[in-house]
Amino acid sequence: MSLMRDEALSAPQRIAEQWRVNRDTMTQLGEVLRHRPLHDAMTVARGSSDHAAGYFARLMMQMTGRPCASLPLSLCTLDDTAWQVEHTLALAVSQSGRSPDLVEAQKALKGGGALSLAMVNAVDSPLAHGADHVIDLQAGEEKSVAATKSFLATLSASASVMAHWQQDRALLEGLAALPESLAQACRHEWHIGVDALRDVDKLLVIGRGAGLPIAQEAALKFKETCVIQAEAFSGAEVQHGPMALVGRDYPVLILAPKGKAQKGLVDLADTFRARGARVLLAADAAVASRDLTIAEAPHDALAPLCAIQSFYLMIEALSRVTGHDPDRPEFLNKVTQTR
Repeated sequence: MSLMRDEALSAPQRIAEQWRVNRDTMTQLGEVLRHRPLHDAMTVARGSSDHAAGYFARLMMQMTGRPCASLPLSLCTLDDTAWQVEHTLALAVSQSGRSPDLVEAQKALKGGGALSLAMVNAVDSPLAHGADHVIDLQAGEEKSVAATKSFLATLSASASVMAHWQQDRALLEGLAALPESLAQACRHEWHIGVDALRDVDKLLVIGRGAGLPIAQEAALKFKETCVIQAEAFSGAEVQHGPMALVGRDYPVLILAPKGKAQKGLVDLADTFRARGARVLLAADAAVASRDLTIAEAPHDALAPLCAIQSFYLMIEALSRVTGHDPDRPEFLNKVTQTR
């Protein structure tokens, strides 16, 4: 068994611990956010953490009506931008909290007046030390280079921040029940996907809404653990050009967790199947045309977490059967020293 599989399987337990340990921190942070006149937010992250930050941005915009954007870090590291962000939440997301460009960007935004919040899995890190408020992801040490439990922990922490900020009782109740749903997702290992994708060298991964960040994360995992050229698209955006790629036998993974975006994604799967594409549709048990089952989530906003939980087990198995080491992708390190 690989470290990646071990760590992915531990995510339900780690998220249960996060929910228990961080309750007071989240309650206090919710109070701070409600009393601070915030007009918008910027996220500071790279790689898997940037995909997780995209999930936070989606929730924040949906639940507050305030814009949230991913910061191009080169504006800080190369252009030395003088920020004026007195009414901005600056959220930095990192497993290690040690990437120099993230630290520099967060420092620049805080210097421009932003309220600085760090989500890290290492509270004794430069990123955490430089923040106004810190959320410990409680994921435990992650030894595999390919992130799994830390990504899931960031998604759950993001949902928790928004639920406490907006005092959303239904989402809070959903978060309390989330570990059991993720445990169920661990029992859906998507073996059909391993068999269907073991001979591919390229594919599209499609999601939409809160599911787009998990499609982006899935595409990254195909690249880093299986050396498959995978590209992620929104179910709407794919119809504005990339649709031309999808002909007979072209592989497509469509992640369609329960929610408002699901029907359009299921219809898109039907369209691609009619073209003869090799479609794998992941959806909950109510969708008869699904190929892969997504465990039932306690709240629609948490359904993407159930999808990526099962995906991680599939991609780890696919990496091994295609002759790769999911724990040690070539040319990659756990901490990226980007500037």
